[in-house]
Amino acid sequence: MTDPAARAGHAAAAESDVPGPATADGEDPYRARFPREWKRGDPGFSGRLTAPLLLGSLLNPLNTTMISTALVSIGHSFGIGAADTAWLISVLYLASAVAQPVLGKLADVIGPRRVFLAGLLVVVASGLVGTLAPTFGWLIVSRLLLGIGTSAAYPAAMAVLRDESRRIGRATPRTVLARLSFAGLGSAAVGPTLGGLLVSLTGWRGIFAVNVPVALIAFGCAMIWVPADPPKTIRKPGPDPGPDPGPEPESGAAGPGTPGEPRLGIDPLGIGLFATALTLLVFFLLDLANPMWWLLAPFAAATAALVWWQLRTPLPFIDLRMIARNGPLARTYLRHGLSYLQIYCVMYGYTQWLEEGRGFSSGATGLIMLPMSVAALVCSLVGARTKSIRTPLGIGSVLLTIGAGVLAFVSGDTPMAVLLLAGACFGIPQGLIGTSNQAAVQQYAPADSIGSAAGLQRTAQYIGAVTASSLIALAYGQKAGDSGLHLMAGVSVVLGVLLMILTLTDRALRSRTQETRH
Repeated sequence: MTDPAARAGHAAAAESDVPGPATADGEDPYRARFPREWKRGDPGFSGRLTAPLLLGSLLNPLNTTMISTALVSIGHSFGIGAADTAWLISVLYLASAVAQPVLGKLADVIGPRRVFLAGLLVVVASGLVGTLAPTFGWLIVSRLLLGIGTSAAYPAAMAVLRDESRRIGRATPRTVLARLSFAGLGSAAVGPTLGGLLVSLTGWRGIFAVNVPVALIAFGCAMIWVPADPPKTIRKPGPDPGPDPGPEPESGAAGPGTPGEPRLGIDPLGIGLFATALTLLVFFLLDLANPMWWLLAPFAAATAALVWWQLRTPLPFIDLRMIARNGPLARTYLRHGLSYLQIYCVMYGYTQWLEEGRGFSSGATGLIMLPMSVAALVCSLVGARTKSIRTPLGIGSVLLTIGAGVLAFVSGDTPMAVLLLAGACFGIPQGLIGTSNQAAVQQYAPADSIGSAAGLQRTAQYIGAVTASSLIALAYGQKAGDSGLHLMAGVSVVLGVLLMILTLTDRALRSRTQETRH
């Protein structure tokens, strides 16, 4: 059997002369409809194209961390405690986990530019609602809208890059994927600092208001610089092409079906069942210290209904048959979720221990974690300079395990150098794994489903984040002490070993050169 990675490389080479599906007279419909955008020999992926994509993609990770410095002020303003303000974090994670694959699917079906622009408008609305919120309930609504709106950017950006690949006839460069990863990592890293500055200058409402100008700038740039969506054609049910469908047919359709008709496949029932099952799972994971076991029954029922429907509907929201046959893609999701479960344990659990267990101030803790943020940013660019996917993933999994092992032995008198080293051991894999898993999704996902595939990748990441927050609460209880940190580190070591096994034994990652798919 041909290795999927090798087949993808052959397909990329084959598609270099067939950037898109041809019309009946042999002319590419993208070239016919957008002649000014079509240039043979155009290197593609210009700064103008990627700038709005990067600007939109930083909004979600920025808002996940920026809110941390405003929670106390918000609680004082509305007379509520930490348990209530924590919902501002949870609701964004929940909305993002559900919305990422849904909006990715819409990007595949109706066009990524449309979805990207619509998402930015929702971000503007969320910023206005949060800025003017008269009650805490309106802040919850604002964060819900923010999670939905910001979730459009990443999967839509991946779909835009796919269309650019088809336009110029070559794969998306790893350096472009690294910029997306860099935007997410960098914005998450500076979020607490930016949030603290905004709160000190404008009050907590500035945390919400800042999204309005950023989203409007991204919207204007996208309107000007992101090309209109290529024409869509209908795809009727048929055999799954797997990760390597090969060159597009010359018949004028993207697959069996009627040329020129709008492509269907939104599957509202599948989306509803998916959202229900994931919501029930997240609510269960949010409080593992006091688990609501009764949620598992409706979760199992919703999941069973989702699987039943996805296996029977002609155009499913989540193509379970494709994922079951596409081992490399399924393992990418699993590795991504496990990796970020460990990373988020450190981002939230280790920092909490530094403040409560060691007595550092928030500012000092931020400085101690600075090597982690810098290492993540640098390594996201370093990882983009290699064509290998397996090597950076392997290095990242080993370092995650080593870092967790170090945390298992730290205590109140551990030297500062060791504390800094532990943070760096998690920062390096954060950069390598983020970039490499993006490349893996581009490599293994079917080209016409890259948006929904990228959305599911982020869903795996957010499930890891929610699980990490619950593990931290379970380990620490009322205070972050040494014993809780050691328990969390021990669990992370076990997960790190599992991640190493999944990475180093994956035959699909053993190709010497990995090319991103069109």
